[in-house]
Amino acid sequence: MLQHLIIVSLVLGVLGPSANARGSSALPATKPEAVGFSSERLSRFDALMRRLVEEKEFAGIVTMAARHGKVFHSKAYGLRDIASSAPMLKDSIFRIYSMSKTVTGVAMMILYEEGKWSPADPIAKYIPEFANLKVIKSFDAQGKTLWEDPVHPPTMRELMSNTAGFGYGLGTTRDDKLYQDESGHNVILGAPSLETMINRLAKLPLLYQPGTRWVYSISMDIQGYLIQKLSGKPFAQFLQERIFEPLGMTDTGLYVPKEKWDRFATTYERTDRGELVATSDFPTYHFDREPALPSGGGGVVSTAGDFLKFEQMLLNGGELAGVRILGPETVNLMTENHLPQALTLTETQGDPFSGIAWGYDVGVISEPSLMGCPCGKGTYFWRGVAWTWFWVDPINDLVIVGMVQRLGNIPPPNIAQLSQQMLYQALVDTEK
Repeated sequence: MLQHLIIVSLVLGVLGPSANARGSSALPATKPEAVGFSSERLSRFDALMRRLVEEKEFAGIVTMAARHGKVFHSKAYGLRDIASSAPMLKDSIFRIYSMSKTVTGVAMMILYEEGKWSPADPIAKYIPEFANLKVIKSFDAQGKTLWEDPVHPPTMRELMSNTAGFGYGLGTTRDDKLYQDESGHNVILGAPSLETMINRLAKLPLLYQPGTRWVYSISMDIQGYLIQKLSGKPFAQFLQERIFEPLGMTDTGLYVPKEKWDRFATTYERTDRGELVATSDFPTYHFDREPALPSGGGGVVSTAGDFLKFEQMLLNGGELAGVRILGPETVNLMTENHLPQALTLTETQGDPFSGIAWGYDVGVISEPSLMGCPCGKGTYFWRGVAWTWFWVDPINDLVIVGMVQRLGNIPPPNIAQLSQQMLYQALVDTEK
């Protein structure tokens, strides 16, 4: 069920201020009309967010949006903690879960620009433990897996595009159970270190022949190991030094230090009675301390303001406030479709993915009309399992981020899709 929720929700360091932070403290603010938005029509967006809080779909929400590099919308709604009646703040800290993947993708592209890896290279060139990976051929009558050799070794391009053959192990299918022990605990994501994670994965078969399917997977956690190995620095340190600190993302990292814990938004799930109750994190994540296994796939925490700067950097072609993280063509490479010809997320996962392709660690809206999105073609995005969301629209020079914290088996309204409808209906002058 959890794996299903993660997929549906797509349709789902050290954290602390640095004295040497070079990035801008915040994007400049402007009035909506100055960048083509109607304040009157934006009130519909506000009304939607307030209603979702009032109806107890979410305890609290933070949304921010910028056009032409200027913030025209920035609001907090509801509570960050119901028990204490603590109000949601614009700088509340959130678990962004799978939005971490795009951060990891940027880190990988930094190393790409340094010549540390190439898309056509086999993964085993950098992870020798993967030199003898096998592929599931079938299951026999007793449920035992029968293996075969891969048609070709999985490549870095396939690792970056979720087509290498790996799974996630978060559900209850036979494939998922390969990643779990007898009690259902994920022994890959639950490994005590990145090195142990790699060694355990090396003993398991790929779920399918590389390049033949798109399967949401542990690939970005593997990338975290690669970043550590190729850079010679711990994963968290690399993110801090090469992304967070340069961009001034002072509240972003892989855990929340004690002095910032009061800004950490509580995670909730909704009961059958319609009440929100506090819930614990996934057992593989511990955000109150530096993680033993830093997760490139879901371990980052951030604020709306920090993440908006990260998005704006990408929209600017890899640069923000005079600080360059990537070159423009590298950003273009990352945010183009990299699925094999004739392979789409629609064909591999079902209708919720209509019109969506996949870049390097980020979803790409290849056909907005099929997705029902009023955004520009080539908009790239992703979402977290706790329903956080972001998108970057190069056509309209627009970025938005939404932060919420809701888990559980009862999905809320698709807040990301609703926010798209409400935001774009307020864009009345695209020439400004």
